[in-house]
Amino acid sequence: MSDSELEAIKRRKLREIQKRWAAKQKKPDQVNADEILNRVFKGRAWEVFNTAHHQFPDVMSGIKDALVRSVLSGRLKEVTGEQLYLFLRKLGLRVRLNTQIRYTENGRLKSLAEKIKEDLGKT
Repeated sequence: MSDSELEAIKRRKLREIQKRWAAKQKKPDQVNADEILNRVFKGRAWEVFNTAHHQFPDVMSGIKDALVRSVLSGRLKEVTGEQLYLFLRKLGLRVRLNTQIRYTENGRLKSLAEKIKEDLGKT
């Protein structure tokens, strides 16, 4: 084997080791980020975050990193779903949430559409 062949093998092995090390490092960071956010997210914050992440995946990955940094620095203590929604609106992200109006009648949960149908059927 010549010196150039040995150098090529060394470089290839080094790249493989670096790839394995990078893959190991990424997994714990992702889990830790979710755990960190789970400590401060209250109420419907995860619902808003996941919906926004589904609609704007590229932007939300950066926002996730910024939120984690804010939590770790101590600037962020608690985030509700409403606060997160307003924050995203101020950033220009119009997150479309699935909303339903429901109420309880005689111990049964009904949607507004059911109520209107019942009222129209009575008259």
